[in-house]
Amino acid sequence: MTGNLPAAMRCCTATFQRWAVLSGGNRAVSRASGSSLACFSWKHINIDTDSNQSTFRTYSTQLAYFGKERAVAIEAVECASRVCQAVFKRLVTEETLTKKDKSPVTVADFGAQAVVNLILEKHFPDDPVVGEEDSKDLQGEEGRVLREKVVDLVNTVTEQPLSSDEILRLIDRGQYAGGPKGSHWTLDPIDGTKGFLRGEQFAVCLALIVDGKVRVGVLGCPNLPYELDKPDGERGVLMVAVEGQGAFQRRLHGGGRADEVPIHASKVADTKDATFCESVEAAHTSHGDSANIAKLLNITRPSVRMDSQCKYAAVARGDADIYLRLPQKAAYEEKIWDHAAGNIIIHESGGRVTDVNGKPLDFSIGRTLSANKGVIAANANIFDTVIDAVQTTLAGKF
Repeated sequence: MTGNLPAAMRCCTATFQRWAVLSGGNRAVSRASGSSLACFSWKHINIDTDSNQSTFRTYSTQLAYFGKERAVAIEAVECASRVCQAVFKRLVTEETLTKKDKSPVTVADFGAQAVVNLILEKHFPDDPVVGEEDSKDLQGEEGRVLREKVVDLVNTVTEQPLSSDEILRLIDRGQYAGGPKGSHWTLDPIDGTKGFLRGEQFAVCLALIVDGKVRVGVLGCPNLPYELDKPDGERGVLMVAVEGQGAFQRRLHGGGRADEVPIHASKVADTKDATFCESVEAAHTSHGDSANIAKLLNITRPSVRMDSQCKYAAVARGDADIYLRLPQKAAYEEKIWDHAAGNIIIHESGGRVTDVNGKPLDFSIGRTLSANKGVIAANANIFDTVIDAVQTTLAGKF
């Protein structure tokens, strides 16, 4: 295999491995099955000359399996999903919903973020995290009751009990500012809080961003039917995608990688045959504008409505054809954790994602998608038609 490498790369496998380990710090080198050549992301390697750098990046991107990152992200999302499900069973009651008490989802948010950050820190201690939560509401006497619930929850899934200070520190690992260089993770411990409280759709969302690009994405959807047309059937879906490797679905707490099946966006070629996937909550998108877009596209089918990044999952596996998150306020900036995992899963399933102006989502700026307005996802066959209808509807608004 090494004989086929560019001249700048013809060296022994041991040297490749040494470069990868030295440049990657504590990050382990993944291996391709049946191959003696180490597989690694180009970010682990430094080559001095500009010409060799360009050649090597092109070739080594093909070897960038991110195998360990993929496995660890799945482990973290599975564990956090169990935490969320445990909170729902223990703390969410009819009285909670009647009083609109959000404390259960708050406990689950903090607990899930602590658990994910614990697992990421164990395997990738040098990787920072852009997370939704921080520990300020758990501090001091005012936060004592909530803090104790979070500590109790987290310690149900840890190998050794953690102190409250340690758990607060783990939560606050999510305060990284993001940016265009290096590796970092972005996490939404519970996307779809109202869906969670209703016992409907929510998601645990984790993605790896390297040099401003999403490379790995995992969605844990505990309440999503394994087959949408069987709503009373098996529930609990995990979706995973790695750049260049396609998107896959497996049972959330199922049989591991052997249980994975590839997923693909729909092949619908005429928008009159398409189905929208929209937010349940009106505050998340403009349903009025969506109705106008549907009219332009001759869409008459009822929309699939659900909370969270489960909407990305629905489009990625062909349950729906179009997801619109239309801006309501010009100043609003989408958060990267609300879209990173779903973005790569759509792309790897054969779909497309941009903002309302047709610009790719830019995850290199920081904690928000400040260069973008809204989000449009659709299968590749109808995407351009959808964008035209969106821009016609929103002309002059943003």
